[in-house]
Amino acid sequence: MLDDVDRGLVHALHIDGRAPFARIAEVLGVSTQTVTRRYQRLRREAGLRVVGLTTPGQTADSRWMVRLTAAPATAGDIARSLARRPDTSWVRLTSGGTEIVAVVTAPMAGGSWPALVLHDIPRTASISTVSAHALLHTYLGGPTTWPGRTQALDHAQQDRLSRPAPVVECAPERVELNPSEQRMLAVLTRDGRAAYGELAAATGWSAATAARRLSDLRDRGVIFFDVEIDDTHLGVATRTMLWLSVAPADLDATARAIAGHAEVAFVAAITGTYNLAAQVLSSGPAALHGYLTGPLADLGAIRAIETTPVLQTLKAL
Repeated sequence: MLDDVDRGLVHALHIDGRAPFARIAEVLGVSTQTVTRRYQRLRREAGLRVVGLTTPGQTADSRWMVRLTAAPATAGDIARSLARRPDTSWVRLTSGGTEIVAVVTAPMAGGSWPALVLHDIPRTASISTVSAHALLHTYLGGPTTWPGRTQALDHAQQDRLSRPAPVVECAPERVELNPSEQRMLAVLTRDGRAAYGELAAATGWSAATAARRLSDLRDRGVIFFDVEIDDTHLGVATRTMLWLSVAPADLDATARAIAGHAEVAFVAAITGTYNLAAQVLSSGPAALHGYLTGPLADLGAIRAIETTPVLQTLKAL
């Protein structure tokens, strides 16, 4: 389990993934060396990673939630293959190890969503079903993280780390990253704290230009920094995907209500028979049962629900 300094560091990185360790140390009241050592230890022992990602809805790409059913003997290999792809940001084995859930990012094709988002997924006899659901709107997830990770710092400490809120333009034309920006994003996806010299080498810019361009993309809300960590170190024992069917008239209100539940880490509106997808984090089966029969059951607009336990997370961006 993480101690107060560990939790403070994780919280600080959620506020600003590229905050200097010296500033984080000052806020936490410890030395810079302590923060550096804790960061390296959490990377080794808890899978801590800071990653740079494009903000959902701010670029000209479409995002899909994909569900595949495969034979137990091959599902793990297929999931690992998907996790290695640069266009996946979320890969999990669920339902007894036979179902794979992944989020795939696909470029817009001629102004319309691609008709076949899965053309590169290996066609093998072991894959029995495939379904792709467009992510229409993310209510919780992406820049907004699970509250269980962000309870260590008080408001004054958070203010000392916070950057100005991005200026998000809700224009019909979404941002399209140029090739140099895409190469910079590729580096940040591997390591969100990569030095400006490394970003400069990838883009052909100077380090000063790389810093300025990254700051501009952050200020405009195009890129944000997320934190990946094994939540078992935060007391999470059970992860469950929920697939919910809600009447269209009640969809927005229901999604916002679920996004406010402390147990929930992800909520998105999707296409398909189940038009809401969510992920619930709990301390065990009893806590999950309490959530399903308590806060979730109180939302009368839910017409049907499917629950699938997450057995393994291969990619958590």
